[in-house]
Amino acid sequence: MNQNKKNPRILIVTPETTYLPQGMGDWAHSMTAKAGGLADVSAALISSLFDLGADVHVALPDYRLMFDSQMDPILRKQRQMIRSRMPNDRIHLAEDRAFFYLPNVYSSHGLENMHVSLAFQREVINHIVPWVKPDLIHCNDWMTALIPAMSRRMEIPCLFTIHNIHTVKTTLSQIEDRGIDAAYFWDHLFYENMAVEYESTRETNLVDFITSGVFAAHYVNTVSPTFLKEIVDGYHDFVSPDLRRELSNKYYADCAAGILNAPDPSLNPMTDNALVRQYGYLDHRVGKLYNKRYLQKKLGLIADDHAPLFFWPSRVDNIQKGCQLLADILYGVVHRYWNQNFQIVFVANGGFKRHFKDIVNFHSIHERVAICDFDETLSRIAYAGSDFILMPSLFEPCGLSQLIAAIYGSLPVARDTGGIHDTITHLNPEANTGNGFIFETYDANGLFWAIQQAMNFYNLPAEKKEEQIKRIMIHAEKTFNHDVTARHYMDLYEKMLQRPLLS
Repeated sequence: MNQNKKNPRILIVTPETTYLPQGMGDWAHSMTAKAGGLADVSAALISSLFDLGADVHVALPDYRLMFDSQMDPILRKQRQMIRSRMPNDRIHLAEDRAFFYLPNVYSSHGLENMHVSLAFQREVINHIVPWVKPDLIHCNDWMTALIPAMSRRMEIPCLFTIHNIHTVKTTLSQIEDRGIDAAYFWDHLFYENMAVEYESTRETNLVDFITSGVFAAHYVNTVSPTFLKEIVDGYHDFVSPDLRRELSNKYYADCAAGILNAPDPSLNPMTDNALVRQYGYLDHRVGKLYNKRYLQKKLGLIADDHAPLFFWPSRVDNIQKGCQLLADILYGVVHRYWNQNFQIVFVANGGFKRHFKDIVNFHSIHERVAICDFDETLSRIAYAGSDFILMPSLFEPCGLSQLIAAIYGSLPVARDTGGIHDTITHLNPEANTGNGFIFETYDANGLFWAIQQAMNFYNLPAEKKEEQIKRIMIHAEKTFNHDVTARHYMDLYEKMLQRPLLS
């Protein structure tokens, strides 16, 4: 590894990660705390920077309960005896009782999440930043959103990444009661009302965390270019006017970008141990067939190698994911392709699931529609065994399911929005272009049309289908990976620093 002291020092502040390079610290392999895609992106970015020789450091809460459960008993004993920061370690753990014994990254109680966030940021601001002395700080989501204001005051370039639009609000006095000297950077925070001077602001004027992060950061990014533009253009009512305005200011000042996430590297049909049979683009037809047969048998579907199988992944969330669109046409589309034994598999959690179950029960189509709770292993087999996935989303900040599907040779049927727009184009077999089936108007007819387009492709001669799926899988593996994502972040770091990241 390049240890050149002239390399800029990057501090990545994140509340979650899935893995870290062993060379970054004695317990790197045990640092696993994941709630969503942020953990995968953080881990991949840190690992890519480290492998390339960058002077990269990471700040994490010390989730002792979660970390210790991953740890070798001997290392656990050593860790209990000595918790001091080692000079060569690049992993810096924030220490506070607020997160020592958490079983998960986030709680269902908002106040507890607030306390965790403030404790984490206090340690980063008071101890980790002075210790690391970074040349650039990269903060992620609302849990780190006060740090850009401190960074702005200290004139340290700061990147703030929005993975989730969720925010929280509290007062300066509550922030300071948790040990953060907010008076030092109070004028770089964003408030619900105009903040004229510190004392009159401190007790009653709420600080908006995520908008503060955008307001104070030197540069901001979302997790897809189109979602950023949709916010700026006012497409989404759930984005607050304040956040939209501050993101627009950054966007038009050329201080905002969209960088796509990428799936976890383990999501690869050639190496995925969850699959009934692994496969690559050369033998995808046989590999996918074995996984389809397993699904049909396990879930009580009609055993038919030629049945088109559609998969609904992740969540049945009627606010974002377009569940109502499918509910409106579910029986109609099954009936239309009845003679082909059209099948749909749900491996997802969410409150809308009961509506799908009611439809299945009413029409007695249990051999054609299977509704399952989310299970990681079953979900991976469903990506492998399905011919298509369904993503009729109202909005999609990035979306990973359409990327995973393409890697597994399951073609997305999706609405043209956000990250889907940036990753999926309508398939044209004659021109050898596209990788899915896209509809624009958010209604049931649009989804029905896209499913018909998918079925038209499914009914093509086998050789023609296999050629297109092979092309799509090759493209997906090369394009939707963390190396590509990390390169975009590195380019952004270099732009902010105005010098190379590696000497």
